[in-house]
Amino acid sequence: MMRSLVTGVAGFIGSHLAERLIKEGHKVVGVDCFTDYYARSIKEENIKGLLHEPHFTFFEANLLEANLRELLIGVDYIFHQAAQAGVRSSWGVEFEVYTSHNVVATQRLLEVCKGVRIQRFIYASSSSVYGDSEELPLREQSPLKPVSPYGVTKLAGEYLCYSYFKNFRIPVISLRYFTVYGPRQRPDMAFHKFIKAILHGENIEIYGDGEQTRDFTFISDAIEGNILAMRSDAVGEVFNIGGGSRVSVNEVLDSMQKIAGKSARIVYRDVQKGDVRHTLADTSKTKKYLGYVPRVDLITGLTKEWKWLGGSERGYKIGMI
Repeated sequence: MMRSLVTGVAGFIGSHLAERLIKEGHKVVGVDCFTDYYARSIKEENIKGLLHEPHFTFFEANLLEANLRELLIGVDYIFHQAAQAGVRSSWGVEFEVYTSHNVVATQRLLEVCKGVRIQRFIYASSSSVYGDSEELPLREQSPLKPVSPYGVTKLAGEYLCYSYFKNFRIPVISLRYFTVYGPRQRPDMAFHKFIKAILHGENIEIYGDGEQTRDFTFISDAIEGNILAMRSDAVGEVFNIGGGSRVSVNEVLDSMQKIAGKSARIVYRDVQKGDVRHTLADTSKTKKYLGYVPRVDLITGLTKEWKWLGGSERGYKIGMI
């Protein structure tokens, strides 16, 4: 039986990934340090089901301090999802937190891998590494000019992965996620905030004019990208993981209001530092080398997240939009 390590296992993506790996027949070692970026209780809920799985072992540990060599005993695959998240929070004095959790922790993990025989090291990167590019769609070879400290740290992680691949043959693959959403999405992320605001009749704050666009990726598609990378021989490579649905924020809000059967209270604010105007992933390389094709359209995905957050469909049928 294969053994996989998932860092950041109590997070949005990490918890879904651990569940999928167990279904694939893996033993999973999960590690998380429960950073205070959002409530610990939310993360504990994410792994509540996993804790009852006989093939899941959990360690509460910080990658900056843990005995990583001991953690990697018998591990075949590493899925490094752990990171300090959030573009807007990465400025100022908080940058030290981002460099520690996103750069130093990644380097520590890679360094230990030099003495361990692993089959794949899958690194969770971000579309933030591209910055505010005018070149769309974004290809893996597009210029990398992050415009937030968060993006800088994720790009540094990619470069570390490649350095350890080039010099020590660590079998790394980096995945650049494009705005992942769905059940268990972090409470600071847009869709989660929008849905909760509609449910409770609160204001939705939009930074900018709402015409900014994103390539939204449903959680199951992001997880599939990891599984395909695990099975791939394309080590040393970087791949975009997008959802194939580039939509404006205003269009998303229109869809949410139709799903909810009620109007949203929308307030427009000034653009935030570090936000990019548009994203759109070119996934042709990912399809060619990994066989990746996103399966979940935006309306279906939004409806699933709406239900998870306590909403219900009222007079709405999937496919109307």
